[in-house]
Amino acid sequence: MKTKVVGVDIGLERTSYAIVDVRGHILAKNTFQTPGDCSINDFISTLCERIVMLVEENCGYENIRSLGVSVPNGNYMTGNIENAGNLPWKGVIPLSALLRDRLGLAVAVANDAYSRALGEWSYGIAHGMKDFLFITLGYGFGSCLYSNGHPHLGNNGFAGEVGHCCVVPEGRLCSCGMRGCLEAYCATAGILQTAKEVLIASKKTSLMRGRKDLTPKLISEFCDQGDELAIEVYRRTGFTLGVGLANYASVVNPEAIIITGGISKAGKWLLEPMDKSFESHVFHNVENKVKILLSSLNDEERNVLGAGALAWRVKEYSLFK
Repeated sequence: MKTKVVGVDIGLERTSYAIVDVRGHILAKNTFQTPGDCSINDFISTLCERIVMLVEENCGYENIRSLGVSVPNGNYMTGNIENAGNLPWKGVIPLSALLRDRLGLAVAVANDAYSRALGEWSYGIAHGMKDFLFITLGYGFGSCLYSNGHPHLGNNGFAGEVGHCCVVPEGRLCSCGMRGCLEAYCATAGILQTAKEVLIASKKTSLMRGRKDLTPKLISEFCDQGDELAIEVYRRTGFTLGVGLANYASVVNPEAIIITGGISKAGKWLLEPMDKSFESHVFHNVENKVKILLSSLNDEERNVLGAGALAWRVKEYSLFK
């Protein structure tokens, strides 16, 4: 009985990979920058070389059961990356098959929201919950719905794409090609666009003016310093996020909504207007009955733990039995 798996989290900026045991302990971990200009085959070669090196240095390849991979637009049902707008590799990428051929192990692939929700359910604040929404806010807007203790994937594996539901008819152009999506207002690019609009509409002084290095994190720091326009940016973002989550919760009636990702670090500047907007727009029988929580896990730990938990779900296969 093999008691170790490898969890891989492919992010837009960096890729993390770790050996995880059956109890969820991270035995060894490493990262490297996700290249933006190499082919998928070159990336797979680099990733596999690094995985093999980590495994051989720590526990031996013969002790690894399987591999789980968290990646934007990963489809658990097909094992493919399918039309990821934010990754350098376009179209349909048979990631599971590519890794299995190189490593000789069973491989499970899923989108980052699903695998991170699995990590939260297995080891974090969602442990023991049956019905909850998991939201990740960063460069993109990911979500996963757990219903009756199981992730709801839908017919083709793409359930939960609330980030691409329209909240502003004929609104901003989203990376997916449609207009008015929640992601276009509440993910990184959307927040920066809101900041631009707020600055154009007001003549007030602001720490945001003239900053070419502006980020959501920097805007939240300006909020802490009392910058009125920075606070307005997050007020608008929170309002729109609250509307989107209220629609989601009105349909599925969750016990909790768990929010993660870098943008959630804005804290009260985002969460207070979001909570107010949520309670104002949610169906009245659900009002004040949904807990809105921040994840208790470190982002990097949750991501590889979720990928590791994903690895346990795939049927074992190995050329090294």
